[in-house]
Formats: sequence, C-alpha cells, structure tokens
Amino acid sequence: MTMSEEVRRGRSPGWPAVVRDLAGKGDTMAHMPKELDAFAEQVANMLRRLQPEYAVKLVNTSELLVDGRRLDLDNLYRMVSHDPVRGEEIVEHYLEQLFADGSLDQADMSFELVRSKIMPRIQPESIFEHLSRELVAHVPFVNGTVIVFVTDLPNMTVSITTEQMIRWGMTCEDLEQIARENLDAYTNEIDMQFVESKEGGQAAIVGEQDGYDAARVLMGGLYETLVGRLGPDFLVAIPARDMFVALSAGPTPFLQRLHRRVVQDFHRLPYPITDEFFLVTRDGVAGTVLEDFGITRLEGLENDAFGDEDRDVA
Repeated sequence: MTMSEEVRRGRSPGWPAVVRDLAGKGDTMAHMPKELDAFAEQVANMLRRLQPEYAVKLVNTSELLVDGRRLDLDNLYRMVSHDPVRGEEIVEHYLEQLFADGSLDQADMSFELVRSKIMPRIQPESIFEHLSRELVAHVPFVNGTVIVFVTDLPNMTVSITTEQMIRWGMTCEDLEQIARENLDAYTNEIDMQFVESKEGGQAAIVGEQDGYDAARVLMGGLYETLVGRLGPDFLVAIPARDMFVALSAGPTPFLQRLHRRVVQDFHRLPYPITDEFFLVTRDGVAGTVLEDFGITRLEGLENDAFGDEDRDVA
C-alpha cells in the first residue's frame, strides 16, 4: 500500500473535494433528479423504454431488480454527478452499453469466473426495511451495519443474492473471506492523505471514489498501515459509502469536532452508512460508545449550516 502524505497544522483540505462537489450540485442533472429515489425511478423508467422485454423493479434508492438480477446504481449516480450537464445522455449510454456488452448476463456467470470480482460493501441494517434479509447474502458487522457482497463487473456492480450463493455451494462466511482478499488485492496501491489538527489530533483520509472507500475499514493491513501515525487504538468514520477517515483516539476536542462533521455528512451524502465511530485495534474492528472517548452525541444537524472551520478535518 503506497501513501502520499500531506500534513498541515491548523487547517487541512478537509474531506475529499469530489464528495463535497457531488453533494453540492444543483437540484437537477440535465433532467436527471439529484434526489436518489427520484434518480432511481427515472433510470428505471428509461430502462423500461429501452428494454421493454425486461421486468424492471425499483428495490430501493440505489438498486433496481432487472429480470431477477440486482443492479446497483451507485456508479451511474456518481458518473452523472461529475458531469451533470450530460446527465440524461450518460444514463442512456450506460444502459445501452449494459446490454450491448452482455454485462447483465455476466451476473449469472459461474463461481470460478466471478470469484476475483466479488467485493464487500458495508450497509446499514436499515436496508432490510426494504429488502428481505433472507434474500441478501450478508454477514453482521458492528455499529448497526452489515457486510454485503457484490460482483464488480466492467459497467455495473450486482448484489449477490442468497440464491446465487447457494448455487455456488458457498456460505456467507466463504464470501466474506473471498471479498476481503479481493479488497486487499484491489487496494494494493492507494493514496492516503494525512492531516494534523490544531488540537493535536491526527487523521488519515482516503478518497478513491471507487465505491469501496468505506469498505476499506475491512482491509487486512489497515492496523499495521496506520498504527505508527494514529496510535495503538484508533477510530474510523464511514458516514457514507464514499467516505473513509481514520482518526487518532484523541484529544477529545478534536474528536468532538469530527463527530459533528460525521453526523452532518451522514445526513447529507448519498448512500449513508452510520454516524458512529469504529474502533480499530490489533485484534480487529469493533463498535464504539462515543461517551467512552469523551464525545457528546449530537443529533438534529441535518440542516445545520457549517462554518469554514467545520468544513475542515483539522
């Protein structure tokens, strides 16, 4: 794992600029809605027009069910967010390519062909308010989250169902081991930006924007990579799918300020996961109790404006 380092005292570049830009776009994306549920509904309608022979169902705000196969819309949403002027054109091209190169059919490939493409994603337990728990291959994690698995194809990611897992002769634990191994191999070359706060706290930021930033809390070498900079027990925040910030376990004013930022990003960014901190030790990753670190839990910040200082990590 290679890392680029940038340490600034007093102020930092803050959270990844791409994510700030994504969250700060206008209300429409060239006729593509910014709101996730409306965006997914419009994609579903466009797909029905392009491929009327397919059964298309909106599962939740980030997934479609296309002839029984789950289609993850996060990559498409990200593409449109980066080039909103061409939003509808991007979606049409994406859907056309999806069927032109057989990506959808690849979702039913044999296990031997997809093994190297199986990747982990962290999702909140609340996904099961819209999905049947029995239908989704997953393992429980901490802080009210679960680890789900996707097949990472060239133009799409497809959620792995319990039916597929059984057909492959696999268990959820087998998929977890394979997905973690693939994540480690996938992130062999990754840039981390280090910042130092005015209070003396340290932070490490990952902003690859590849759909797996939050999942990097599962990396096998995470502790060894960061223990020298952040201390023997450090924290990780993953408020949304495209966010990963590791933090030293103090001082308390630093953690309180970062908790405030995490709470707001949890409410405002696409694909929210949790506003809790994860504790990383030599023994693995655990959930945390904020009060154990002197942090006062904050709520109701969804519409609370942040000042310039709050927009910086340090």
